[in-house]
Amino acid sequence: MFETLANVPRLLLEQELRPIQGDRFQPTGFADLGAADYRLHDGRRMLLVESAQSVANHLEQTCLDGSGPDIAPELAGLPYVKAKLQGASDAETSSLIEAHRINSPFIISDSNFQAAFVALAGYEKGKPIDWKKVALALFHFDPNALLHGVFMANLLDGRIKIPRAIAGFVEASDVMEAVSGGVKNNPLDPTGKIRAANYDKDVYSNVPYARMEYTAASIKAYFNLDLALIAGYGLPEPAGDLMIALALLKIRRFLASGLRLRTACDLTPSREMEVKAPVGFAIPTEAALLAEVQSGIRACTDKDLFATPPVTVIDCAVVMKADKKDEPAAS
Repeated sequence: MFETLANVPRLLLEQELRPIQGDRFQPTGFADLGAADYRLHDGRRMLLVESAQSVANHLEQTCLDGSGPDIAPELAGLPYVKAKLQGASDAETSSLIEAHRINSPFIISDSNFQAAFVALAGYEKGKPIDWKKVALALFHFDPNALLHGVFMANLLDGRIKIPRAIAGFVEASDVMEAVSGGVKNNPLDPTGKIRAANYDKDVYSNVPYARMEYTAASIKAYFNLDLALIAGYGLPEPAGDLMIALALLKIRRFLASGLRLRTACDLTPSREMEVKAPVGFAIPTEAALLAEVQSGIRACTDKDLFATPPVTVIDCAVVMKADKKDEPAAS
């Protein structure tokens, strides 16, 4: 399916979007900054609608069973690491949903898992890193961590840092503000003096607020699949093809059902996705990509490239950190 991508360094995709209703949309906001509103050298106003970090989260979400921590049933057999917390919490988490993926302290703190990973990766303090072995180890335990990148700061001397192979963002051009507002009403007492006896915080009175949305001449999602990076890992053939198919499946699913980015930012594709490079390559349908991923899972399993069983389960004892006011005073 991906023969035409041989020796191609990047697969560059663009998807034109529009608000699903009306013309206004709400961009992502950043602490102490608000919306990322900026200008190009020619004066054109631009707006970052969704950051690379956020798009990565959305892409990862597309292959979960609900909100996780497990993989979607149709992708059973794809490896990942699952941690069962015991002690202060009895929750379950996994490398598929943890912010630091396989580097999560709930995972990498397990001495048995850490030893297995280090042995497979050939990783030692004071010695050069064999990046092909590291990639193979990540692929063995969780191909998604290899695809989306991981900084293993919690492992030994913290030198393993893998960049994202798939990156995306959404931006709008020729933007203009759409300013509105509203008020949070207290139906009992607008002054906020009537309060619950056990909750004395300033959340009761009427609170007016301003709201900033935008309109745009164009909204586009951009995706960059680093084929050279994937090829550079030197993975066996079914592994490299699986990485490409999995990345494209995530993009297809994100565009098909994941574009309600916020309450007031619900987008939809306005035309078919465009391949900017390489020229002539056509993105397969979601159904075809799913079949390719499932075939790749079987092929990689047959070649013993995956952990056995594919879901590595860790029991992690957890404790509740005491508040500073509860800690004993220093003598």
